[in-house]
Amino acid sequence: MKKAVLFDLDGTMWDSSEVVSEAYNISLKKQGVPIVCSAADIRSAMGKTMIEIAHIYFDPIDPDRAVDIMAACINEENEYLKTHSGTVYPGLESSLIELKKHGWFLACVSNCQAGYIEAFYAATGLGKYFDDKECWGGTGLPKADNIKIVAERNGLDRVIYVGDTMGDYSSAKAAGVEFIHAAYGFGTVPEGTPAIASAAELPAAAEKLYLLRD
Repeated sequence: MKKAVLFDLDGTMWDSSEVVSEAYNISLKKQGVPIVCSAADIRSAMGKTMIEIAHIYFDPIDPDRAVDIMAACINEENEYLKTHSGTVYPGLESSLIELKKHGWFLACVSNCQAGYIEAFYAATGLGKYFDDKECWGGTGLPKADNIKIVAERNGLDRVIYVGDTMGDYSSAKAAGVEFIHAAYGFGTVPEGTPAIASAAELPAAAEKLYLLRD
């Protein structure tokens, strides 16, 4: 039986809101767009697709150009993040090492744009622990579908998705996989959901959930 932990990215593995806001503001200045994005603005929209974020941020400026403005921002972001890392949550790397040691298949599944997961890998050096990745920017599909895609193409029998928001919880349920809440992240989920208070707790929580459902 092939067991796997699939990870959300923002709010689960790192907090990149400060550096993403820096990258957006560099791009917005270049484009002559007269607004400034704060880290709080970025955090409030994390978990949504780039199209959704474009309309939230830029429709009030110019709805006809919102998606183009966003495209320029994320191109800047992908390059900027390669050399300006977000804050990796404490205990993440040790948990990845421990999970691999005990035979877990690891993958990242995010609603991010193409290139963002690769930027995370480049900035943190953590890509070596992951066996696969998928994102909205790669398929144009919602997170639940991307979880299914990763599970099916890798022959995964038992899948746990780790995320921090209600959107992550709902995606895991829609995909028919188990869910662990990264309670240190940006969002909340229904009471009673299996949860971890730090990334360091993940290996024990994953094994417990795996044995509980066995």
